[in-house]
Amino acid sequence: MKKNILLYITIVTIFSINIYSQKAKLATADKEYDGYAYVDAIKTYERIAEKGYKSIDMYKKLGNAYYFNAQFDNAAKWYGELFTLDTSNLESEYYYRYAQSLRAINQNDKANEMMELFNQKSSNDSRAQLFKKNTNYLEAIKANSGRYNIEDAGINSIYSDYGTAIYLNKLVFASARDTGSLGQRKHKWTNQYFTNLYSADLADDMTPSAPKKFDGTINSKFHESTPTFSSDGKTMYFSRNNYLDGKKGKDGNKITLIKIYKATLENDKWTNVTELPFDSDNYSTAHPALSPDGKTLYFASDMPGTLGQSDLFKVTINEDGTYGTPENLGNAINTEGRETFPFINDENEIYFASDGHPGLGGLDVFMSKINEQGTFSDVQNVGADVNSPKDDFAYLIDTKSRRGFFTSNRDGGQGYDDIYKFLEKRRLISEQLLYGEITDVKTKELLANTKITLYDNQFKVVNNATSDDNGKYSFTVEVGKTYSIKAEKPEYTTKEEKITISAANEKTYLPIALEKEICKVAVGDDLGKCFGIKMIYFDLDKSNIRPEAALDLEKILDVLNQNPTMKIDIRSHTDSRQTFKYNEALSERRAKSTINWLVKNGIDQSRLSGEGYGETQLVNKCSDNVVCTEEEHQLNRRSEFIITDL
Repeated sequence: MKKNILLYITIVTIFSINIYSQKAKLATADKEYDGYAYVDAIKTYERIAEKGYKSIDMYKKLGNAYYFNAQFDNAAKWYGELFTLDTSNLESEYYYRYAQSLRAINQNDKANEMMELFNQKSSNDSRAQLFKKNTNYLEAIKANSGRYNIEDAGINSIYSDYGTAIYLNKLVFASARDTGSLGQRKHKWTNQYFTNLYSADLADDMTPSAPKKFDGTINSKFHESTPTFSSDGKTMYFSRNNYLDGKKGKDGNKITLIKIYKATLENDKWTNVTELPFDSDNYSTAHPALSPDGKTLYFASDMPGTLGQSDLFKVTINEDGTYGTPENLGNAINTEGRETFPFINDENEIYFASDGHPGLGGLDVFMSKINEQGTFSDVQNVGADVNSPKDDFAYLIDTKSRRGFFTSNRDGGQGYDDIYKFLEKRRLISEQLLYGEITDVKTKELLANTKITLYDNQFKVVNNATSDDNGKYSFTVEVGKTYSIKAEKPEYTTKEEKITISAANEKTYLPIALEKEICKVAVGDDLGKCFGIKMIYFDLDKSNIRPEAALDLEKILDVLNQNPTMKIDIRSHTDSRQTFKYNEALSERRAKSTINWLVKNGIDQSRLSGEGYGETQLVNKCSDNVVCTEEEHQLNRRSEFIITDL
């Protein structure tokens, strides 16, 4: 019995030690995970998982560790294990990450299933709305593909190489390549060396030469990456871990985050390295990008006011070198996911990487046009040449040569991230000219200085213009898009036109004729033309005044009240598609109904006369037995309000 008791105690003790050991390892892994030591955490979690230990929290962290290191095949594996457990209380974000991971390994059907579930759990999330709105997004990506020649940039190592900028005919980029130093340090998150900036001379076809270290003042013992340079080459902004003048900053969790720094060139040396005033120890700012005019700095951040995991922001650079208040680019660009690595070219296009907009998996590169008002056109995926199921980001293009660079960790590369160069053979946006002239509808006079506003199909302002001395206007517009155009001029009634830009045309012509607000009329004129009243609407074969007709009659009523001596003759006409006698009687009843409505609303009967003319005064060829369109018949069904006395 003692032996049995001893054996039992021994078994319990060993079991307890195993449980304690696993929990201790989990605690170590959790600490490494929370400190962004993802590679070490993966090893610990996986060893425990291989022993059959299951945990929602552990599977989350395993999936996340791979997801945030862009190893989507392994992320899909562990998120898959997570979804074998009870997911009733699982945060919706894991449905999205699992979908993204599945898409990265080309399991699109399963990915779509997870997105449907994500949509059910989080329908207000912009990523769910974008997925629902763009269910055929793969077709759109396909249409944008086949536009590039892509090849290895020739500067990659077996380590991480990414994030390019052009400076004085050089390519500047970040690299984690080993320089041979015994003191070279590795980052726990990726197990890669900390990155420094390197540069390579560019040939005429933008082929880089052998790279070398960029600058000893800029490079430190921590990460430097993603530089951007002013057009005169004397100012640079770059990303670095929170480290300056030998001091390392940390947030409340003792994590060293990322900041944007500025440096100036003096005597061919980079100096005056300073952090920007909107940097913080408690959030990251990174991946700066200057507008071509140098007046605006774009960047990525998770600062307060961020809509998702990271957003794109912009900040004004004042003439005295100070900065405005950072402004979120808004939900036209940002989602609840990650938006990062902005680039702005001299054609007012913003390129950026996102895992929130519909893509092929991981980060994809997207583009949007920046309108004059600072609004953004629809975001477009640049296509499957640049984008892959893995992470694709840090896109840069020279608008003159259409050559550029981007970074990807796609299969077939040399290292963790690789830089690729490209030639764009066909532009993403097909544009054409929308033009016309503004005239007076009656006199045909060309109207100069007319304000023209261009709206997209969501009625957001795209552009503004003013007609020239010849009444002409023009806009650059995108093929396939639908626009509204509003023309405004003092003393004229504002007019809106809607138009879809057809690919069948090289340019689109849209004249706009405006009517005077003050309508000058004389005896014999049709008062209805002042308000564009073509007919008073009745139900089919009836003479009751319909509600929508009452609005037009209110206009006639108001004019009669404002002009108490005015008299009108109300004339009702039909088309020919009934018998002559029927049309005559119907039009007579309708004329009388119109008169009765005006009398009922206070107009003296003596000021009104009326008659039904049936089909006796057709304005075109559409008489009996003549084949006509509905539009042609419509011209004959009209109401007239002829002024007989003033």
